[in-house]
Amino acid sequence: MIERLDRGLIDFAVIVEPPNLSKYNYIEVPETNVWGLVMKKDDPLALKKKIEIQDIIGLPLICSAQAMKVDIPRWCGEYIDRLNLSGTINLAYNGSILVKEGAGYMLTFDKLIDTGMDSSLTFRQLYPTLETKMYIIWKKYQVFTPIAELLINEMKNELKQTQ
Repeated sequence: MIERLDRGLIDFAVIVEPPNLSKYNYIEVPETNVWGLVMKKDDPLALKKKIEIQDIIGLPLICSAQAMKVDIPRWCGEYIDRLNLSGTINLAYNGSILVKEGAGYMLTFDKLIDTGMDSSLTFRQLYPTLETKMYIIWKKYQVFTPIAELLINEMKNELKQTQ
């Protein structure tokens, strides 16, 4: 997304790590994303309310490459080398298909995939809680089209009201 933004292919990007303040203006989204483990509902771990690092050591894990570099190490610290990353994904939906097929467990944000009553998957929050902030960013000194200007102003106003 950053590359597309820098090349002028998009006006805005939503990112989950603090922006480079020398290059971008931003709006901080007030809510945070909560991390957890997606698994089949009939998995023994599904009986737990929260997932701790000891629960997932040795399990085949699926996660985004960015999360394994930035977010997951914040949560598990020195245990990072004991995790078994069996695959990386760019879209949580694709990861959910792998989980359904028994290829592993997915570390991801809550509410990205269907874990409702009719789903064969469930989500359990990590403990201690791991949260990630989101930011809407755009290039500094960006000249927007009138519609993009309207959108950015609406986002600023809307997000101010929720803070």
